[in-house]
Amino acid sequence: MAENNNTVQDLSELLQVRRDKLAALIEEGKNPYEITKFNFDSYAADIKADFEGFDGKTVKIAGRMMSKRVMGKASFASVQDTTGPIQLYVRRDDIGLDEYAAFKKFDIGDIVGIEGFVFKTQTGEISIHVHKIDLLSKSLLPLPEKFHGLTNNDLRFRQRYVDLIMNQDVKRNFLIRAQFIKFMRNYLDERKYIEVETPVLNTIVGGAAARPFVTHHNTLNIPMYMRIATELPLKRLIVGGMDRVYEIGRIFRNEGMDPKHNPEFTTVELYEAYADFHDMMDIAEGIISGAAKEILGTYEVEWLGEKIDLTPGWRRLTMVDAVKEYVGIDFGAITDDAEAVAAAEKIGVELAETADKTWGNALYACFDQRVEEKLIQPTFITMYPVEVSPLTKASPADPRLTERFELFVCHSELANAYSELNDPIVQRERFLKQLELRERGDDEAEMLDEDFLTAMEYGMPPTGGMGIGIDRAVMLLTNSDSIREVILFPTMKPLD
Repeated sequence: MAENNNTVQDLSELLQVRRDKLAALIEEGKNPYEITKFNFDSYAADIKADFEGFDGKTVKIAGRMMSKRVMGKASFASVQDTTGPIQLYVRRDDIGLDEYAAFKKFDIGDIVGIEGFVFKTQTGEISIHVHKIDLLSKSLLPLPEKFHGLTNNDLRFRQRYVDLIMNQDVKRNFLIRAQFIKFMRNYLDERKYIEVETPVLNTIVGGAAARPFVTHHNTLNIPMYMRIATELPLKRLIVGGMDRVYEIGRIFRNEGMDPKHNPEFTTVELYEAYADFHDMMDIAEGIISGAAKEILGTYEVEWLGEKIDLTPGWRRLTMVDAVKEYVGIDFGAITDDAEAVAAAEKIGVELAETADKTWGNALYACFDQRVEEKLIQPTFITMYPVEVSPLTKASPADPRLTERFELFVCHSELANAYSELNDPIVQRERFLKQLELRERGDDEAEMLDEDFLTAMEYGMPPTGGMGIGIDRAVMLLTNSDSIREVILFPTMKPLD
């Protein structure tokens, strides 16, 4: 306990020293917070990548001081800008006696602006020989100890700003995320898709099976729901004649949190008139494999301890065939509901309490509980039972199944797509079935959307639609084992 008290006391003294330094600067008329701008012209990474082009050239850079080693009349320091670190060489005779004395009082974490020429030290390190250095902002809190950085994951996610300062790989994850979204936009724009925006607040819930976040609109005095999907508004646009649309947006689901789930996450949903789920498979494969090749330079990636091959030509497997291959039950040879349920129960698979005891629910339960975890390489699982696909067009070959797929990589779902149901009469029947499930206690079932049905009654063309989880796609491209590694500010439980 005494040691902890000493640590707290030492920290308090350190904080006070920094505040005293700031007070002294203000008293001298050198308040760093009054500086509004610094005209830098170079980045650390560019200098290090092209030393021959920068050798001897005078540059201006700005960044955070990450280390400092004072040696009498000369010192070495490291400054980190948005592209990475670079070494500084600071001599008293070059910057002046007063300026050098001021520099010696700078703290690790301070923001500085530097002017000097580029050179290589005797050890071969590319550096900047400083002839002017300005304090642009004072750091009043010390950074974590440099050799261990910020390693506590809970603290990393709560204080992402410190995480980004101390851990360069973290910044790389979010650069890849930005590049992935840019690639995806270009991919869809080149195919004549139009990017749109739809409401985040809705008067009813629809477009997915999930619990919503509920809020209240004071003026209208009605409950409103944060969207759980963008599907139904986007399909209204298809009805309206916007034949190819997509939206990249935040989705909110009142669900649990684990390495693959966060209550708010980002998806892209896209819809194309006169297309079907086969076309969506081609687009999903094109976006993810193309992004890997462009951003990482390879189709070979590692994720969750597995080597993944994203080379185009991914496997396409019906759910019936997947269950037959991985579990040994041939649902294609079963026609009776009771026989299907019995086959599932025989291998220890149980249907959800609210689920009807049907062939389709038994097939899906076997896949969900026994097959999904075995899918490592990119695999499209197709032809889902109608019971779990209320917005999907039934297969002409087997009305128990729908033209739907989910894309799995490393037993994780990355995309979900349909040949969209465009029969308003059947859609109403499906909605009414979902209402029945709600009455049984399934609060994730779809709600009846009369306006959407009205839109469909005007005529909706055959349409392919798909949603891709951007966070999980970025997890794949960055070899991240938690969704919190690819969301800048993940949801965290409040501290006591």
